[in-house]
Amino acid sequence: MLAGSAAIRLRLLDVPLDRDEGEYAYIASLLLDGVPPYARAYNMKMPGIYAAYALVLAAFGRTTVGVHLGLLVITTLSTVLLFLVARRLHGAVVATCAATVFATLALNPRLLGLATYAEPFVLPAVLAGVLVSLRAIESGRLTLFVVAGVLHGLAFVVKQSGGLFALVAVFHVVYEARARGVTARDLAARLVALAGGGLVPAAMVGVWLALAGSFANFWFWTVDYATAYGGLQTLPGAIFSFTSATGAFMPAAWPAVLLALAGVVVLVFGDAWRSVRALHLAWLVTACAAASLGFYFRSQYFLLMLPPVSMLAALGATAAADVLERDRAARRGVVATVLVLFTVGWAVASDRFIFFQATPAQVTRAIHDRNPFVEAVEVARYIRERSSKDDRIAVIGSEPEIYFYAGRPAATGYVYMYPLMESQPYAARMQQQLIRELTDARPRYLVFVNIHASWLSTPASDRTLVTWFDGYWRHFERVGIADIVSREVTKYRWDDAARGYTPESPLWVGVYRRLD
Repeated sequence: MLAGSAAIRLRLLDVPLDRDEGEYAYIASLLLDGVPPYARAYNMKMPGIYAAYALVLAAFGRTTVGVHLGLLVITTLSTVLLFLVARRLHGAVVATCAATVFATLALNPRLLGLATYAEPFVLPAVLAGVLVSLRAIESGRLTLFVVAGVLHGLAFVVKQSGGLFALVAVFHVVYEARARGVTARDLAARLVALAGGGLVPAAMVGVWLALAGSFANFWFWTVDYATAYGGLQTLPGAIFSFTSATGAFMPAAWPAVLLALAGVVVLVFGDAWRSVRALHLAWLVTACAAASLGFYFRSQYFLLMLPPVSMLAALGATAAADVLERDRAARRGVVATVLVLFTVGWAVASDRFIFFQATPAQVTRAIHDRNPFVEAVEVARYIRERSSKDDRIAVIGSEPEIYFYAGRPAATGYVYMYPLMESQPYAARMQQQLIRELTDARPRYLVFVNIHASWLSTPASDRTLVTWFDGYWRHFERVGIADIVSREVTKYRWDDAARGYTPESPLWVGVYRRLD
């Protein structure tokens, strides 16, 4: 399955970046140029994802292809690590089934599995942490507990929700210590080693950003603002986001989910895997909590659930084979394989157009509808060809991928407009800061995104920025427009043809050049 998964990803390397990918790639590019995170671009993501992206761009190039090659490598690594964990717990047959299910589910376009999000970078650290924890518990070596802690700490500095998986390690160490008769003193030493290792990555990040001078911004965005953001979700909003996400990916994933539920039933009520029951259930519950953080239930969050779900699906297939072929031991492996192959085949067939036929632009439209990710490529190309590397640009909208494509520095650190439109206590202050930064930077080009999905404003949004822009426009002239008429048609007009053009669609992206 690794070869098949890789073949699909290789065919789709040139799919345009979406917003998160653009943000990570742009900030990683700044990092490669010596600019630390949070200094000239702001967001609540942890800095580990920017460092990981910087490694990817350094290895494969600062291009869309380079970004997606990084995803190919990191997903392959996760698949191999899951196989090793499952083999250690259950043997080669279950491990092969689990890895096959994982590699397939990780492709799911409705889980945004084709995009290089933070979640895929969390998984190798978590899986490696589980693998090392298993060895540490068996050997009792404190150095291995430290290494396991470091790996779980790395998951946290990539994304906040990744830190929850450290609870699995703590629970597993305590549970196994009681089962094996480990003394209280030795258990305490193991927990101290695990916790000490877990603090190392966070401490290193703190020292790095303090020395770089961006620690205050880091703390504000990842702690103060992130806390405020986490409290914005409402119950109706949580229900809507959960049903929307699950309703999108479930048609391709339901066979795997059914097998995973069978695996849960066997674990809870059966005796075959009692020795690892606690680990499996703790891992599943923690993964559910990580996917639910803030109750936003965005599609990519569910990627964090794929390792335990894939392992449970493999156990479910094995248990079903035992029931169906109770008296034919030689055929149990065949039945389990058939169940897994059906699961894989259904998932691939459900998205066969995207996997095997669609062009990169069609893939983007199929997943993201008329969000301007295809248009961002052309808008950035126009700016790049008509500006120098030192010219600052401003994207008024939440499309940081334009900065990355154009290779031009942002005139403001606000690469997203979302925080400014939210009903959170810092919104007004953020809008004033954006206004000051644009006034001081005097961007050469300005891109305005007239698409609600790039703003998510509400009637309660602060209107200061909108009012200020009414006067700011007089410093610019329109020199380009991407009019997104339909999924299939975008009309581009440049220079003289753009000045008097009236968009046919309410969804458009305008390019403006400073008059003076």
